[in-house]
Amino acid sequence: MGLLTAGLAVAAGATGGILLAPIALGAIGFGTIGVAAGSYAASMMSAAAIANGGAVAAGSTVAVLTSTGMAGMGAAGTAAAAGAGGTLAGLIAAAAAVVI
Repeated sequence: MGLLTAGLAVAAGATGGILLAPIALGAIGFGTIGVAAGSYAASMMSAAAIANGGAVAAGSTVAVLTSTGMAGMGAAGTAAAAGAGGTLAGLIAAAAAVVI
């Protein structure tokens, strides 16, 4: 695999990460109006609340995902999604090059 191919794979993965992150959050229950009842997100919130004596701690994973689902990703979330998507695509491209 050439350097250009690897770069294109990483760029495509980064773009995909940015585009798919809001869809993935919505699919597990972190929506624009809050956590959907009966969803995976609701079970995460319940577990976090039980672990913290009835409240979800500010800055916890559940709190951040709830905020992101309601308000959007912002600059930091967009950068994290791009980084994760690019890294995953790069690893897949490298693994494919080894197999071929």
